[in-house]
Amino acid sequence: MTNFGIRSQENPEFNLEYQEQMQLFKEKVLQDDDFAQKFGDLGSVYGKQWREWKTSKEGTIDQLKEVIDAIRDNPNSRRHIVSAWNPEDIPNMALPPCHTLFQFYVADGKLSCQLYQRSADVFLGVPFNIASYALLTHLIAHECSLEVGEFVHTLGDAHIYSNHIEQIQTQLKRDIRPFPELIINKGKSSIFDFELTDFEIVDYNPHPSIKAPIAV
Repeated sequence: MTNFGIRSQENPEFNLEYQEQMQLFKEKVLQDDDFAQKFGDLGSVYGKQWREWKTSKEGTIDQLKEVIDAIRDNPNSRRHIVSAWNPEDIPNMALPPCHTLFQFYVADGKLSCQLYQRSADVFLGVPFNIASYALLTHLIAHECSLEVGEFVHTLGDAHIYSNHIEQIQTQLKRDIRPFPELIINKGKSSIFDFELTDFEIVDYNPHPSIKAPIAV
């Protein structure tokens, strides 16, 4: 089967058609409920497992809420774990979870997070995963009145796709710039109450973006 993402990078004329069709697809997913149910439903993926894990007794478990409560009430526990890997639901997912399990650890008043990721797209996926889990750690530390410790990232299968080689080479030639600072609205304490306006990124000076097609 032709990889449309690769072809769009190699053929400018096809790329225009590809981008136009992708935009139409996105709009139809947002506007047509029947179409969205058939083509836009990812199944019981991350959010479902984190917040509404189905039990054998027909109940649900809010793993995220429970882990926050546990960190606050029993910080020294070794059971601060959230899992997205639910074997029963895997067949109903568009893609089995890549970042499958994360665990929090409290030491010296600091909250650290370790993520196990079974499959890691080094160029496109991993940078986003690092940023999102680092943010999650900041938010939970904020809610539990803890400082922020470390983010530890364990990769099961780390890979660079063949159509990302040129982009990786470009990135490796760049200098590392100073890291930005995250400012969180101190007026809110619960992770479930935050909005985008409650965050500010200070001194963020990124290099220009490097485009690459998603490979599946």
